[in-house]
Amino acid sequence: MIKSLLIANRGEIACRIIRTARKLGIRTVAVYSDADAKALHVRMADEAVHIGPSAARESYLVGEKIIAAAKATKAQAIHPGYGFLSENADFAEAVIKAGLTWVGPKPDSIRAMGLKDAAKKLMADAGVPVTPGYLGEDQSPKRLQNEADAIGYPVLIKAVAGGGGKGMRKVDAAKDFEDALESCKREAASSFGDDRVLIEKYILSPRHIEVQVFGDSHGNVVHLFERDCSLQRRHQKVIEEAPAPGMDEATRQAVCGAAVRAAKAVNYEGAGTIEFIADASKGLKADRIWFMEMNTRLQVEHPVTEEITGQDLVEWQLRVASGERLPLTQDELSINGWAIEARLYAEDPAKGFLPSVGRLEHFDLGDEGRIETGVEEGDAISPFYDPMIAKLVARGDDRADAIAELAGILDEVEVWPVKTNAGFLFSALLDEDFGRARLDTGFIERKLDELVPDPEPDEAIWRGAAAVATAEDEEESLGDLTGFRLNSSPSLGVALGRGGKFQRVELEDGEPLAAVSGFRDEERVVVFYEGQAYEFDRSSRGTVGAAAGDGAIIAPMPGKVTSVEVSKGDKVSKGQRLLTLEAMKMEHGLTAPFDGVVAELNAKAGAQVQVDAVLAKVEKEKPSS
Repeated sequence: MIKSLLIANRGEIACRIIRTARKLGIRTVAVYSDADAKALHVRMADEAVHIGPSAARESYLVGEKIIAAAKATKAQAIHPGYGFLSENADFAEAVIKAGLTWVGPKPDSIRAMGLKDAAKKLMADAGVPVTPGYLGEDQSPKRLQNEADAIGYPVLIKAVAGGGGKGMRKVDAAKDFEDALESCKREAASSFGDDRVLIEKYILSPRHIEVQVFGDSHGNVVHLFERDCSLQRRHQKVIEEAPAPGMDEATRQAVCGAAVRAAKAVNYEGAGTIEFIADASKGLKADRIWFMEMNTRLQVEHPVTEEITGQDLVEWQLRVASGERLPLTQDELSINGWAIEARLYAEDPAKGFLPSVGRLEHFDLGDEGRIETGVEEGDAISPFYDPMIAKLVARGDDRADAIAELAGILDEVEVWPVKTNAGFLFSALLDEDFGRARLDTGFIERKLDELVPDPEPDEAIWRGAAAVATAEDEEESLGDLTGFRLNSSPSLGVALGRGGKFQRVELEDGEPLAAVSGFRDEERVVVFYEGQAYEFDRSSRGTVGAAAGDGAIIAPMPGKVTSVEVSKGDKVSKGQRLLTLEAMKMEHGLTAPFDGVVAELNAKAGAQVQVDAVLAKVEKEKPSS
């Protein structure tokens, strides 16, 4: 067994790996950037090594620094977690050449599954069903049209070298194919320097089904059943569950068996996931589920598989990397219950899911279910990395139990002043279609307006906030940022405000109130309800600086200005992009709030700006006399 392990990652997955390593008596080494100097994974590890500046490309993505850290601390092995270098075959090879143990698949397996076109051909040869399509060398328009006609419409034309949503065209009928092909080829040539395309069947009601596989160095491969990851926003998974709703035993055996064949085809070792796309328009049927790709690493959503199988997949990884056989055979694995995971992100759904950064002045995720996080109260959410701050995992005897359990966990979430998507997740879980498992990957997009909670409190929340402001604390004084749950009926009134407007809220003794929790200090009351956080003023606090309603363009978070698209004095239209801010690996366009003229411009491309900085100001044009 490995005795010392360096974890080439950060955040919740680093903490997750440390917990299992500690259970097995393995010494752990963390690595950290400038931004993570005081991070939880650094505090948890037995030893920690600084590897560079905050930007991942200068720290967590520099393989040479990580290998040097392992050697300096005499670590025997490197676990890459997920993301960063986890699927980088060159890094895996460098780790092995350095005489260290790589906790992951062989570099050749990573390479084989990293090329999507080649992987599909490899899978087809191994008897794994692939999406109906054409991957051939003959790129003549006539051949491509004939292949599309044979596949059946709608089809998807995709650039072979494509990515980021470019070089893709959906074609609904044969008469539209020629124009769509020419357009796709032009975009592919312009964007990628390669106009070759492939044709795939377009799935009308797609579900994302994936199978957890595991292999060892002795030729054994098993599956640990399937997960459904269909609830996605912008191709990012939001809620995952296991097993997949609507999956009968015959379909399960067919899909999981195909996943095992896929892993064996590349002599797979360690944890991996075979991802399938399912046409669920007529339910989950084996002949309508096709291979999509393989992730050659541990998945973010692996806890739901652990919850239904009772296995620790990180322990399996470490044992397999140490040369041991798989802990269990296929016959010894079974499904027990249902598990659902929700990804808690530092983002504001009311503002288009804009990432939210800052210090976690109040952070309490409750004590129910399974919480996987890499932060504690007082830590900061950095603009440099992915905004996921926790995974909330619930298990039940059946799907309804798991949903109810997770809804209860989300109702307990208390995070402030950083915004989260907890209220959005709560709404999604309790949606009638979700409850009935009427799912596909377009679920969130179709229902977005219904699922995003109103950021403004209703009357019940106002009254709950008044109760928090006036309630007596039975256990301790309510100092700054002290949280509690309302447990007595107040009999007072109080003046509360939002946005500078105050109103008096009167309460009567014994009045039923919303089941809020919260805290108060001399200046504010903050309450939490169904995952949402609401702040109320207790005293008139003057506001300083500019306000967006006055035409000020305010930085919503710390970040880098990547482009400025106007000059001072320019006339602009409502909704016109003025500049672009990059933060948390995403670009955010800042637009004109109304028609007018750029009166101030305080930003330039390349500049780093802080939250609430006034970057520009738009004034309405004065009518000519």
